[in-house]
Amino acid sequence: MEFGEFWLLADLRESNHLAKSIAILKRVPVLLKPSQLQKRRQAILELNNLIKATLQVIECIDQFGKLSVYPPKDVPALSIALEHTPVDIYWAIMTVVACATKVTLLTSDEDKEFDLSPYSQKIHYVLNKLKIQLIVCHKQIDEAKNHRYIINLLRRPTEIMEVFKGLIFTKDNVQPLIDGSTKQTVNIDVLRRKNVLLFISGLDITDDDILILKPIHELTKKENQYKIVWVPIVEQWTDELRKKFEILKNKMPWFTVQHPGPIAGIKVIKEEWNFKGKPTLVVMNPQGKVEHSNALHMIRVWGVKAFPFTEKIEKELSQSHGEIHSVVEGVHPSVPSWLKENRYIFFYGGKDNEWIQQFTKKATALANDPILKEAKIYIELVCVGKNSKGEDDHGILGRFWTNIESLFLTKVDKQVDSVSQEIQKLLSYKNESGWAVLTRGSTVLVTGHGVSVLKVVEDFEKWKEHVKEKGFEFCFKAYYGRVVQASRPCCRLDIPGSTGKVPESMKCPDCHRNMETYISYKCCHIDGPTAHH
Repeated sequence: MEFGEFWLLADLRESNHLAKSIAILKRVPVLLKPSQLQKRRQAILELNNLIKATLQVIECIDQFGKLSVYPPKDVPALSIALEHTPVDIYWAIMTVVACATKVTLLTSDEDKEFDLSPYSQKIHYVLNKLKIQLIVCHKQIDEAKNHRYIINLLRRPTEIMEVFKGLIFTKDNVQPLIDGSTKQTVNIDVLRRKNVLLFISGLDITDDDILILKPIHELTKKENQYKIVWVPIVEQWTDELRKKFEILKNKMPWFTVQHPGPIAGIKVIKEEWNFKGKPTLVVMNPQGKVEHSNALHMIRVWGVKAFPFTEKIEKELSQSHGEIHSVVEGVHPSVPSWLKENRYIFFYGGKDNEWIQQFTKKATALANDPILKEAKIYIELVCVGKNSKGEDDHGILGRFWTNIESLFLTKVDKQVDSVSQEIQKLLSYKNESGWAVLTRGSTVLVTGHGVSVLKVVEDFEKWKEHVKEKGFEFCFKAYYGRVVQASRPCCRLDIPGSTGKVPESMKCPDCHRNMETYISYKCCHIDGPTAHH
């Protein structure tokens, strides 16, 4: 007899004469003895619940089969679920057999015990696991669909506001923006037909990261066709992070995404725009087309001169030769005037204070040499990382290296030129004991390892007699060339992976061989601009 018939007849036997008659015809003993039926009622209920759970397990397994039409990369959780399907099917079959045995015993005169609890525990465990896996699979499918939707929006853009909504907000959850200048909420219609600069970052941004955009914000107030919007990216929000968000939001005069939560297009932001935690400024035109996937590097180097911050403008600016001016003018108050006067300047620094002291002493002696004074050759010394009083200033040092990295990244995928090679050299000396750059005005003459440049300065007596005839610049470069040929230390270039713009290969700036690739990890146990310098 089928359990369904048994359950129905047992349920209706007392109230329905037809059910009682059918029970007699079916010759089911337990249904004809009310006392026996009442005694076994709890067992019948438990059996019924177990059968329902088993049917749900079978339904879940069937749903997984239907989901297999989706690409595995879109639903990684499905592969995990399908790996365990044979075991789940085994337990479903075992439970069905056990239930059939229990039905036979319940509908007979025999008073045998058959414990279903081990099967019940196992099948409910399997059911809970499958339900969770189904929820995860459906979530991943929704995310994959949304990802494709956003990608299509970006590839076939029509209007910036629609692209922005699809990128930031989940369905039916479009929120107003916060206007940083008034602290009031505004409808996202303010972005319609505008050029939008998406300032995407975590909450570990510094005041420098915000300050660098304030001149850009002032420019956008004049150029009403441009708007800046801060999009905070946080994987898991906490009360402490919400407080930090409020503090940062109040420092920004531009728009901010309200009610921070999951960002609909986080996968696009990470994969298409290489967002890895560090601040990024994505420039989009009124149609929603991406004009630059990270204009922050060019803004750090050229500031408002880089307006309107497109890749075309970056390419044009990177072909100029005055970039060093933007990078070094903040390291010492007198640098801007020295650059205008086209003076020779030694910028130097390093990890070894003893080397710095030694170079300062030798370079000062060189700058004050009578031959150079007679030739009216003026050389200024700037120790990067020291303020005007000669005290350590990690803020200056941090900004300097951040700007050097930004300048390097604006050139990394462009045609190699002499400027990009000098910048690459300087970046490779970042963690060395000493380094020095000799410029004349905004023109970089020599970028060298501390050992090599110190040797040239120390040996000034050996080549200074040629300065009057051939000039200081020629003599310095010629002697430096001989020194590096005799002793050339290894060149190591560290590019932060968080920049999202790491080249696949790199030529050595000294010998032009292909550099070997290594992966390293670093933590300085602090936040802020000095954390990576």
